[in-house]
Amino acid sequence: MTTSAKGLVIGAPRSGSGKTTVTLGLLRALNRRGLRAQGLKCGPDYIDPAFHTVASGRDSINLDAWSMTPEMVASLAAGTLQDTDVALCEASMGLFDGVPAPQGRSGASADVAAALGWPVLLVMDVSGQSQTAAAIVKGCATYDPRVRVAGVVINKVASPRHHLLVVNAIEALGIPVLGALPRQEAITLPERHLGLVQARETNDLDARLDAMADFVAAHVDLDRILAIAVPFAAAPAPTPVLPPPAQRIALAQDAAFSFFYPHLAREWHSAGAELIPFSPLNDEAPAPDSDLCWLPGGYPELHAGRLAAAQNFLNGLRRFAQAKPVHGECGGYMTLGTMLTDANGETHRMAGLLSVSTSFAKRKMNLGYREAETCAASPLGPKATRLRGHEFHYATITDPGNDTPFAMTRDVYGGAATPAGSQRGLVSGSFFHVIARAD
Repeated sequence: MTTSAKGLVIGAPRSGSGKTTVTLGLLRALNRRGLRAQGLKCGPDYIDPAFHTVASGRDSINLDAWSMTPEMVASLAAGTLQDTDVALCEASMGLFDGVPAPQGRSGASADVAAALGWPVLLVMDVSGQSQTAAAIVKGCATYDPRVRVAGVVINKVASPRHHLLVVNAIEALGIPVLGALPRQEAITLPERHLGLVQARETNDLDARLDAMADFVAAHVDLDRILAIAVPFAAAPAPTPVLPPPAQRIALAQDAAFSFFYPHLAREWHSAGAELIPFSPLNDEAPAPDSDLCWLPGGYPELHAGRLAAAQNFLNGLRRFAQAKPVHGECGGYMTLGTMLTDANGETHRMAGLLSVSTSFAKRKMNLGYREAETCAASPLGPKATRLRGHEFHYATITDPGNDTPFAMTRDVYGGAATPAGSQRGLVSGSFFHVIARAD
């Protein structure tokens, strides 16, 4: 598998430095130049790739160095970059932030940069500092010999004097400053409890992205940024991430069920599977000639009343489950349960295919990587199938019900495996989002 596309990773020393603004602005600005710019995202994140897709007009995917082997990361990236000129891979959190794991498998964005052989464009929030910014850049440039910081964009520059002090200090290290963004509060994207509001729900998104592109293009050197991007060092071999769970897959897709990883859709389609979308919010049932129904995560708690009233959807789902498998992740799992309590404390009756009840009124953040081993045969494989993925939710279980567990899961910090999710007959679900099979 070969591609002529060049790429780079857009990283930062910490979250909130401006990576997303720079990435989206560059994608849209390069797209307007006529270049085929492709977005990618490090780590488990459903929301940023959707914004990449709108900014560039090309589907973005996630590359996760904990759930995926380096070979999987490189194979997925190469498969995404066909007919592409340049790829911008947005990092998550700080460049080296990950979990305890062998080098290359910590989930840090630096691991993705190393797997792809791509340089890093470092975005630095320099508010409240001047020459000290160079010390942080030097630390990032020397911390991991696998990673090369090829340039810097400084953000939140307060004045010409501030600009001079910061740029002179960084460039004395031999690392070029390729852009300087002044303080700008007007260009923002709305946020929600799991991060940004989804792209499909953001008002005037194209206008916001155009404003980001104008802002970034006015303050960074697009040509020099393109010049630091490099192609793959070698052609990655195709490496499957997760086999399709069925031939024809009815996939819930709307504002309540949108957290489905694009790399799975791409891989399953490439393997010959067919994804058949339907909208529970529009009271649509899964296509009865499908082989499997998949309910992804999303925001069912924001639409619980509408889902409870969607009798065609609920009755169609119940009929489907009598003969064919149904699997739900996170929000989909909540929908398969008996009751869902929304943030206002109002209780809504769900599908009742699993005996669990959940609540968004009683909130507790659950966040982190998980390794799962299934307790019985399921759409994801035979009993004892090992999977890697994550949890990210605020909902809590108010009544676990009496179903058997879907899987035994453990975190990455040495804790004991604990039961997770529910399985009853052909129906299964949990808060666990699968990313890849465990190697």
